[in-house]
Amino acid sequence: MTKLVLASGSPQRRAILGDLGVDFDVRVSDVAEEDEGAPRVVASENALRKALAVAGAAGEGADELVIGCDTLVATELDIADRSSGFAGWEIWGKPADEDAARATLRHLSGRTHDVVSGLALVQRGDVRAATEITQVTFRELDDRTIDWYVSTGEWNGRAGGYAIQGRGAVLIKRIEGDYLNVVGLPVAALLELCPALVADHASAT
Repeated sequence: MTKLVLASGSPQRRAILGDLGVDFDVRVSDVAEEDEGAPRVVASENALRKALAVAGAAGEGADELVIGCDTLVATELDIADRSSGFAGWEIWGKPADEDAARATLRHLSGRTHDVVSGLALVQRGDVRAATEITQVTFRELDDRTIDWYVSTGEWNGRAGGYAIQGRGAVLIKRIEGDYLNVVGLPVAALLELCPALVADHASAT
């Protein structure tokens, strides 16, 4: 049977695949990731790099299906701030510290942002790819709420500085699209690329 491999150390992605009831291995690549450019292009490129690196390390003869995924948060720039090179979008990655987390949350407060995921499936040289976008609208956040959320530490290691499936739910006004995409793995898009994924890799337990 083809082995399923997740090319990511994200605990959220591991949890989502686990909830689907599939068996998989985790192998984290150490490839350099892009962090500037058009959001769709950046997410897709990073996902592909991760999947190809892990598949390449396993060797050509390995019977494996490798899943690469990259999720980022992007906001549309005001007309006056648009850069033609970046297609009018600004990417908000994982905040480096509490001050950066506060700045990110203040920026997202009261506005709608895109959560963009790139997916890449690699198997014996064959590549299947997709992107998924979910729109998330934040409530208007006051400094007290921002300070409270930053104090939880939940922002750490999260694109956009929040986790929708945790305490970050209090920041959200509404979402349009795939909720699991915001958590970290767009399952609907994944199953479109590989409809038999669950049946082929169902856990025996």
